[in-house]
Amino acid sequence: MFSTQQSCWFVRKVICWRAAASIAWAVLLLPPTTAVFVILSRFSLLHPIQTILECMSLLSSASAIFSLILLFGVILMVGFLNLEYYTVIPTIACSKIALLGQLLHPRQFLSSMAHCIMGIIIGWCSAITIGGRYETLGYSCEGSASMCLNEYHVFLLLAGAFVGFSHSLLGVIHNMNYVAFQTVQQHKYLRFKGSLPLVVKCSATQALYSVRNYIVVYFFLGDIPRAWICKTLNLQLNSSAHQLDSIAGLLDLSLLYHLWMSATFLLFTWHVTLLLFRIFVTEMYSFPVQSSFTEDALLCLPKVLTESQPAIVKFLALQDLALLSQHSPSRRCEVFGLSQPGGHPHNWNAISKECMSLLADLTQRLVAYHDTVATNGRAKSLSTGSERKTSSETSLTSGTEDLMSPRPTLLIKTPASVFARSVIGHPQSPLTAPFTPDLDSPFASPALRRLTAPVEQCSPWFGTVQSPHVMRRGPKLWSTSTDSQINGSPPPSPASVTDPKAEQSKPSLLAKFLQNRKEQVKNFLAKRVLIMYLFNKLPEASSQALFADSQAHIWALEGLSYLVQASFSEDQFGVVQTTLPSILSCMLVLQEAVDRHFKLPHASSKPVRSTSSMGDSTYKTLRFALRATLKTAIYRITTTFGTHLNAVQMSAEHRKRLQQFLEYKE
Repeated sequence: MFSTQQSCWFVRKVICWRAAASIAWAVLLLPPTTAVFVILSRFSLLHPIQTILECMSLLSSASAIFSLILLFGVILMVGFLNLEYYTVIPTIACSKIALLGQLLHPRQFLSSMAHCIMGIIIGWCSAITIGGRYETLGYSCEGSASMCLNEYHVFLLLAGAFVGFSHSLLGVIHNMNYVAFQTVQQHKYLRFKGSLPLVVKCSATQALYSVRNYIVVYFFLGDIPRAWICKTLNLQLNSSAHQLDSIAGLLDLSLLYHLWMSATFLLFTWHVTLLLFRIFVTEMYSFPVQSSFTEDALLCLPKVLTESQPAIVKFLALQDLALLSQHSPSRRCEVFGLSQPGGHPHNWNAISKECMSLLADLTQRLVAYHDTVATNGRAKSLSTGSERKTSSETSLTSGTEDLMSPRPTLLIKTPASVFARSVIGHPQSPLTAPFTPDLDSPFASPALRRLTAPVEQCSPWFGTVQSPHVMRRGPKLWSTSTDSQINGSPPPSPASVTDPKAEQSKPSLLAKFLQNRKEQVKNFLAKRVLIMYLFNKLPEASSQALFADSQAHIWALEGLSYLVQASFSEDQFGVVQTTLPSILSCMLVLQEAVDRHFKLPHASSKPVRSTSSMGDSTYKTLRFALRATLKTAIYRITTTFGTHLNAVQMSAEHRKRLQQFLEYKE
């Protein structure tokens, strides 16, 4: 097994160094960014040359150098937060109450406080850099020996805190900590150059909205921090000057311009740091396919794929698999090679098994989600009419049974992320929560609880996937009505069959009373509009959460299909042909499950991409990319092998569906 030490070695030697490189480049870009900010904040059309000379003298002053050192510290802190909070699988809130829970999480509270402090520091540096009326916190009052409060300075400091806090909240709402991998591989410089105009646009737009919101908040609540600062620092208010929490004080175009420039400078430095972190972390990493040394065997691609890993390591390994399957014939030969001694295709077996396991897990997840949506909280009856499976259900059953051995499943719930497979009894991961029946919700029906109740070992459904579409029939406790009519005997009543366990576990009167009270409270809450608004599931978000980690499945499909295509001419030992039926069945079963999912409401609606935020919204369209990649992968195999696929053993339903691809009718 891939030990914790080796896993930490990869994170420490690769990920941390990449994060450090991104922070170093952000620090190097900070001086020219600060120079541009100084010029824009102090520029005068009437005296351009004098303005440039003043800016040069200011940048070489001691106060500017001290401000630059503070900004270096802020960049280091932002880079550390990026490394601490990043994720390759976005957390999607499928209800308003779930989003509220994310915003109020203690971990998010610490991040918000850190952003507030960093915003105050950048606000102070901006005030020192702009100079003039913003430079000092207090000044000598006219006609008095006491000190008066400089509200303009306080205004910029509070603006930095507000913009930092808003940025932290928007990061949760827009999943700005989500690190997406690029479809087309580009050099780091070209990628940064192409994304820089978007960073400037997003920073200026977000700063504009933040300034608008800050002005509104300060207009109503500005006297509270001003009075507290005056009382704490023993400062006086200048009654002759306009207070900034009034309309006359806020209608100052110079003040609004400097406020917007300071907010843009703050957000631009943070966004550039985030962009560099994304570029460096998602850079391709080449894993060796096999090694001649035993101590390095755990670092090879098959071991990294099959063992438990951090999500970023798993994604980089799958990305490397997809790239080597397309562009590296020498590494493909290592995948198709045999072990010495023994002559076993260990590399191909490990890679193909892990890829098919990923696809089978997604298939189970889709089937379970479809069943949950179809039942709408009501249990399906197991009558003889409903036991007649259609050809579609039969294909799902046979395909899943061929690919995976039966694993005991006690609850109808989708598996966790494919990179942290859940064990029975462990709590659900955030990724599975959106499309798992919420038994603790006030709107969960008793029928759904009976459907998701634990299954006894003597039950015919024990040891199977708990879904009407993926299951194997077990021996029934009594014959059906049709069998009884054939035998000429009346059908025995199920009520006559007594279960001693059921009699022993009969609930008491107190338990029934508490259960009835609980149902009454839930029914009462379900009639409240606000409760319904907060707890109602969002169908679009649930579908997005279902495919949140589908980038891994896309790479698995590409890697498998390209390797199978290359095996037609490069596989000297025929190692791929032994698993070709399973690969085709796995892809066909997944395609049928994906097609059924896209027939659900809201599943086929494409969301509008937002260009005013640094949050990467590619996860919202991953299901469309997966569907296109899946169909392309099947066509890639059928086009390469052609009529040779008629000799592959598979079920009649799969053969019929494969024929549609061979005839280009799918």
